Amino acid sequence: MDLKGKTILITGGGSGIGLEAAKQFLEIGAKVIVTGRNQDKLNAAKKLYPSLIAIKSDAGNEADAQLLFDKVKELGGIDILYNNAGVGIPPANLGVANDKHIKGAIYEMEVNYLGVIRLNNLFIEMLKSRKDAAIINTTSILSIVPSMLEATYSASKSALAFYTKSLRRHLQILKSNIKVFELLPPLVDTEMVADRHDKKISPEKLVNALIRGLEKDQYTIRVSDTKLIYLFNRLFPKLAFGLINPKKSVVAIKS
Repeated sequence: MDLKGKTILITGGGSGIGLEAAKQFLEIGAKVIVTGRNQDKLNAAKKLYPSLIAIKSDAGNEADAQLLFDKVKELGGIDILYNNAGVGIPPANLGVANDKHIKGAIYEMEVNYLGVIRLNNLFIEMLKSRKDAAIINTTSILSIVPSMLEATYSASKSALAFYTKSLRRHLQILKSNIKVFELLPPLVDTEMVADRHDKKISPEKLVNALIRGLEKDQYTIRVSDTKLIYLFNRLFPKLAFGLINPKKSVVAIKS
């Protein structure tokens, strides 16, 4: 897929992976629109890259999604929808049934899964009208093997992974021009996991791999440790589960 000259909408583009993707897409020669809930982050992103178009929008909010679609339509539409926005609730009190646990799970599912479907449904006809269009959904290494500490987050990403595969095949059967990509990151060094000391890769490295995959029409883009976990899970599932859930995770759950 040729990215030069494409108009790309990136949700969750005010910082982290989304902002790095905006930077690299701009360098290629794409036009980039970013969204996010935090206006200060969007302002900072715009200051860094003046050619960005920044629109405040919550990926988990139905009214925001419709307003975003209307604004993008006024701007002339997009060729690529990059569903990058995601949330993860800190794994506190996992062993205790409480309101915070269910509320966190609902929030994760609303943003990480249902919000993606909502935007895809809104933009699908616009994308169909383009000669060369794409949807990019960001799942996770945890959509392959779940984390005991992030059970509901893992579930939301697993749901998105199955939906992505089904959507891709559905559009292929319809002979649609829309390509559907799945990006599976490992742990990435962003603000969301700043307090974790596990092995991380940089947003720059992740986005480099994403762009290479898009340019090669590689529909499933596994990056770094995700490749190994995918292979181990096929051959040695217990080993893969242990790598994602080391003994310290079990101790944290029991404590």
